[in-house]
Amino acid sequence: MDEQLHERVRDVIASVPTGRVATYGDIAAIAGASTPRLVGRVLREDGHDLPWHRILRADGTPAPHLAHRQLELLRAEGVLADGQKVDLRAYRWRV
Repeated sequence: MDEQLHERVRDVIASVPTGRVATYGDIAAIAGASTPRLVGRVLREDGHDLPWHRILRADGTPAPHLAHRQLELLRAEGVLADGQKVDLRAYRWRV
């Protein structure tokens, strides 16, 4: 991944507002990434200072190893989940 794409992905993630969520695919599409996996890679390698908790899987669920903490952070922002799933129709960020 080139540095420009890396920075575009970071910029898009950073722009997801409080109380909203986006999917890995949403971020990839906006940033011009070829696959949502690149978004996950950026978050894994360089996402400590980003609102990572606002990025979900396409079905509205968090990554299993982050689920408890991610849902806790989202709840603090007013994003409620039904079990382990966030209603994307209600909370999805629209650019």
